Amino acid sequence: MKHFLKNFQSHPSDRLYWSKSHSKSSTVNLNYRINHLIVLLFIQQFACAQIASILPEGKSIAETSVADIRNWTAFNNPAMIGYFQQTEIGISMSNRSLLTELSTKSIQAGFHSSLVNIGVSFSHFGYSLYHEMLIGCGLSRNFMDKFSMGVQFNYYMAYFDASNTYRGTLLPQVGLSVKLSPLFNLGFNTFNPFQTNIKTEFVTKRIPSIFSFGTSCLLSPELVWLTQIDKEVSSNYRFATGFDYQMIENVSVKLGAYATDYLVPCLGVGFRVGFFRFDLNAELHPLLGLNTFASVDYLLR
Repeated sequence: MKHFLKNFQSHPSDRLYWSKSHSKSSTVNLNYRINHLIVLLFIQQFACAQIASILPEGKSIAETSVADIRNWTAFNNPAMIGYFQQTEIGISMSNRSLLTELSTKSIQAGFHSSLVNIGVSFSHFGYSLYHEMLIGCGLSRNFMDKFSMGVQFNYYMAYFDASNTYRGTLLPQVGLSVKLSPLFNLGFNTFNPFQTNIKTEFVTKRIPSIFSFGTSCLLSPELVWLTQIDKEVSSNYRFATGFDYQMIENVSVKLGAYATDYLVPCLGVGFRVGFFRFDLNAELHPLLGLNTFASVDYLLR
């Protein structure tokens, strides 16, 4: 090793050759990863026949959170903020196809008050060459535990490498939750209802406009059945259903599936330790492989 270093230091041309070769190899590897990501994103949009969602995944299995009054997920249904009885703070991370470049990281906080509940949230998707950020502030009021209404103002930003700039726009969101009985609940949510997009000199970034409707049915004190239908205005319908079963105290198992063009099975587990709540979900897409989700929430008394 010493002999090699001595020879390497005594020949500047060798150092120049090694530097160029290393730089070329790094460039090739970077281009390969970028092309690989582009192909995966293309396959994902083609396979799902829809505009890629910019919303982070939620705790509810198979993305059935629109009517799930037990769990609030950032950017899913602001009406669920109205059911807060205490302040809570949470972080989450989801991953697509086991690639770190296709990860979404989120943080959310909900605050209870006698007049109106407030929820703030932030999510980040992507990596250095391409990433998206979503910031939201929601207000919700629970009316005598019969129904809850919420509105959220979101600001979406995307980084465009071609112009080396950020572009953003304001996106409204409206949610409603209705308790038809102590055992049955309806939920509705719309994100970007006016179909706002971002236009630049080089490209138009299409932002999904999503309308969601779902139900939550308490089959027993330990078993909850969730259903949801999503429609992005330029995409196919998405149908989802799932069950959340409390096996023992503070431990639950989740099982579900959703379908657009393909049926995707989902499995999850949730457990609570003291003031902390943990959720782990996974889904297996027949083309895109394994997608995972993990979250931790801290409940303040």
